[in-house]
Amino acid sequence: MKIRIAFILFVFVFLMPGATACGTVDAYSYPYEMEVNDMKTLLMKIGDTSVDVAWEENASVEELKGLAASGLTISMSMYGDFEQVGSIGKSITRDDKQTTTTAGDIVLYSGNQLVVFYGSNSWAYTRLGRVNLSENELKELLSNGDVTITLSVE
Repeated sequence: MKIRIAFILFVFVFLMPGATACGTVDAYSYPYEMEVNDMKTLLMKIGDTSVDVAWEENASVEELKGLAASGLTISMSMYGDFEQVGSIGKSITRDDKQTTTTAGDIVLYSGNQLVVFYGSNSWAYTRLGRVNLSENELKELLSNGDVTITLSVE
């Protein structure tokens, strides 16, 4: 009986701490590495006005972050009295779905055009995000001629 108790104590004292240490996760051995772009926030300015945007979590936005890492300026043009459209200079991943947009929606059109709506339209787009401004604020920023949009990361 004494031998059995001694053996159990031996296992708990000497072998169990090693087993638990093997199962712990520390900052140096964590198996998942996050990409740098995942940690950065995509920022948007319309002219000189910084706007709050709720970005989608998709491959298109991640690629847009990569393009914006060194600053991306997009010359936008009014179209149809409900949107501003501009080339991002490169085609990126797209996942177009038939969508009815509303004021504030930011979408990718044809894989290489950024569109910001201050009205509504129905077409096949890839959703990128949504500007957190009222329809009146968006019309004030976007409906008075062509604008420049600047994207950057922080």
